[in-house]
Amino acid sequence: MDATTRSRALLLAPALFILTVAASGPLLIVFVYSFLTPGDYGGVVWDFSTQAWFNVIAERDFFTEELGWADAHLAVFWRSIKLSLLTALLSFLVGFPTAYFIATRPRRSRDMWMLLIMIPFWTNLLIRTFAIMELIRNEGTINTVLIAMGLVTAPVQMLYTEFSLLVGMTYVYLPLMILPIYASMERFDFRLVEAGYDLYASRWQVLRRIIFPLVKPGVIAGSILVFVPCLGAYVTPRVLGGGKQIMLGNLIELQFGQLRNWPLGAALSLTLLVIVMVALLIYVRAAGGEEARHG
Repeated sequence: MDATTRSRALLLAPALFILTVAASGPLLIVFVYSFLTPGDYGGVVWDFSTQAWFNVIAERDFFTEELGWADAHLAVFWRSIKLSLLTALLSFLVGFPTAYFIATRPRRSRDMWMLLIMIPFWTNLLIRTFAIMELIRNEGTINTVLIAMGLVTAPVQMLYTEFSLLVGMTYVYLPLMILPIYASMERFDFRLVEAGYDLYASRWQVLRRIIFPLVKPGVIAGSILVFVPCLGAYVTPRVLGGGKQIMLGNLIELQFGQLRNWPLGAALSLTLLVIVMVALLIYVRAAGGEEARHG
């Protein structure tokens, strides 16, 4: 090993050590715990068992020992994936025109618009979630305005529903959709749009045939950036769901906390990790396909 290689290895050593201890180490502990037996009062008993993995999707009836699906867990999985996909879709529907608007402003004013997008990141997540809660609760701003205008006679129940989770997570993660789309649009040559209009293309054709294909990598990146944290969201479902609309993050916390079933919590955590890895693989393949098509 020459001096250059040795010096590079020494420079990389602290980062590799941190990655090994701070990332791989805890993950290995969770993996080991998922194959252990839960203790009577929390913790684990060091006896090998695959029961935790079995209980992720299946369960036995307490009285008849009959094998069946773990309906509660599967419902949480479905709710988490469904709301994460819907949040990514809603964030795209709001974020795409927002990013397009900012990218088409004069260069001097773009920084101001991006600052307005970034300001929510400077506020604590819990405070932002309580702000949404204040808007949609029964005595909140929206219901007060609706009643005052005579549109409804009683408050509309929005809080503690899947709708409240969708609105809350969209508000929280919307900047993660806008930023990568804006980064793609900022490099976009808008002379191509003018050329499309010169060839008698409609607005919809210009959007579908010219703009969207060229900014698609940013859309895919933004969708992943929204989808992945939504899957493991804890604070927003906990506050806006009120314990009625729990998601994967809440289910994992429930196993480690109140139910004290650490092996099942570890198995659920690794299941969530697998779902995230699948989403990232889809993103890598989609991004790679886009690069191949566009050179």
